[in-house]
Formats: sequence, structure tokens, C-alpha cells
Amino acid sequence: MKYMVLFGGRSYEHEISIVSAIALKELIDAKFLFLDEEHEWYLIEPKALRADLFIKGEYKKMPKVQLQKGGFYLKGLLGSKRIEADVALNLIHGGDGEDGHIAALLDFYEIPYIGPRIEASVVGFNKMLTKLYAKEVGVRVLPYQLLRRGEPRELEFEFPVIIKPLHLGSSIGLAVAKNKEELEYGLDVAFEFDDEVLVEPFIEGIEEYNLAGCRAQDFYFSRIERVQKGSLLDFEQKYMDFAREKVASADLPTDLQKRMQEAFAKVYDPLFLGSLVRMDFFVHEDELYLNEINAVPGSLANYLFDDFAAVLERLASHLPKSRKISIEYRYISSISAKK
Repeated sequence: MKYMVLFGGRSYEHEISIVSAIALKELIDAKFLFLDEEHEWYLIEPKALRADLFIKGEYKKMPKVQLQKGGFYLKGLLGSKRIEADVALNLIHGGDGEDGHIAALLDFYEIPYIGPRIEASVVGFNKMLTKLYAKEVGVRVLPYQLLRRGEPRELEFEFPVIIKPLHLGSSIGLAVAKNKEELEYGLDVAFEFDDEVLVEPFIEGIEEYNLAGCRAQDFYFSRIERVQKGSLLDFEQKYMDFAREKVASADLPTDLQKRMQEAFAKVYDPLFLGSLVRMDFFVHEDELYLNEINAVPGSLANYLFDDFAAVLERLASHLPKSRKISIEYRYISSISAKK
């Protein structure tokens, strides 16, 4: 299976996407297509894929690529030539990649791809919609409050609380507030990134677990990772360790593992079909809560799988199909015949 990995994008998580692409280049047979902040596409050879290529702007020396029906094309003197790839792989974190823009683009050009579809992108990108959807399918979430820029900042919870920009990666603009002063500061920072902010009670001693997976006829689940952190998972802990070795499975009771997989399946199917996602769960007093859905997880959470390449290939072979609509002009023909 040959992949076309899409990475970069215009978002606060642009650099995270580059780190993810670098982490994947040794794991799968792929070409790499970089989307810069001007929304120009560049074909990057795997051997050239390194941090300084982007820091110095040298990626602009690489061939530009255009999207056309059915694939990605290089322009030449004798016309356009399609770049050979079996399936695209959306590795663009945050805006563009997780908000539905890339999904819509790939759907429009009829390019097969691994990644969240439009509706899944919308639900997964908005933390409040994630919670509403999870509750609808029978998965518990922590209570929350939505605050908007310019509106009163009256809290419904006792301190401490956790502050999260509504549409960003889980560790960008994140803060814990233990009093009114810290709340005001944390909200000011969060509103620098987003116009809407989610506030939740911060529960001491809560345990966090990560589970990745997909459905390709059957469900394929990763190992369950227990998140090792202090009081707050910061940006570097969350994102800058994509090249790490395989993580060990968390030592959990069989019943809890089963409940976590069942919750994952309820949230995943059918909305997230075609994508490999990571879901983050909280456990408190033996109660299980969905924290968030990572529809395009860092480096596709490859470090959680025993055979990541095999799972990815299985998923690529079982992508959802778009419904074909035949345009027959029956109605307009009947109108014309009466005139």
C-alpha cells in the first residue's frame, strides 16, 4: 500500500503536524505532501523531510502539486502527471486537517483517504459538540460550561477548574485556575487562541488513559496507555514525544479495559469510519468518562500498536464509499415538454 501523507496546514498545530510526518516516514511506504500557510501544496521527498527544511523555507524549492479529480498531480511541460499513491493519509492536526476542510476537499476530488469525514471532523474539533455527541451515544463526560469572548465570566463550578479553548489541541491554551485571579488570567490566555472556551471542574487524583483504534470490518484496538503526568499535561509532554518507543499496556482490570473499548466503539461507529483515532478517557472512582476525541492523533498514535503498518493497511482497504448519485434530468425534462 502506497500512501500520500498530507501534513502542515494553517493552524496553531502546524509544527506538530511536521513532527508527526517525520515520525511516520520510517514506518510506512509513503510520499509526503506539505500544505504551507498560504495553502500551497509541495511534494517532499522522505529523505528531505527534516525540521530545517521548513525552518529555513527550503520546502519552497520542492515541486508544487495540484489536486485534481482522483489524485495529486505535478505540472510538467507536456501536461500534468498523477503522483502514484493508493490512498491519502490526513496527518494535518488542528485547523484545516481536523475541522473538515481537508475532508471536504478530498471528498470533492474523489480521492480515497484515511481520516475523519466532514461530520466527524466537526464533532471531534469542537469540544462541546464532542460532549453532546458522547452523551447521545451513551458515554459519560464531565460537566462543563461554555464561555464566549465578551460575555460575563460567571462560573458554575467551585475552584479549581480547567480552562480549554474550544477548537484547539488539548494542551494549547490550557490552564488550571485555583482562584478568581488565575481564572481571569487563564481565560485571557485562552481567548488569545479562540473565541469560545470550555471550563470544567478540575478533579484531583483523576486518572487519564489513551486508547487508539479503528474499524475495518472488525475493530482494531491499540494498547491502553496510562498517561504519566503531573497536575497538568503540558504541550511538550503531549506532543513532542512522537518518536518514542512502543508504550507498555496499562495494568487495568479486564472489566475496565472492556468498558473502555465498548465506549470507544459507541463513539467511533459509524461517525468516525475511515479514520484511525485516539480517544482520551478519564477514570474517577471507577467511573469512566470520555475526555476528548483526537480525530488526527499525533503520529497517528503508532507507538500504541504492536503492528501499526498492518492496522493502517487494513483500514486503507476498508474505507467508506461515497454514495453515487445519478443525474437524469427527469424533472426538468418534464417541465420543458409542457411548454
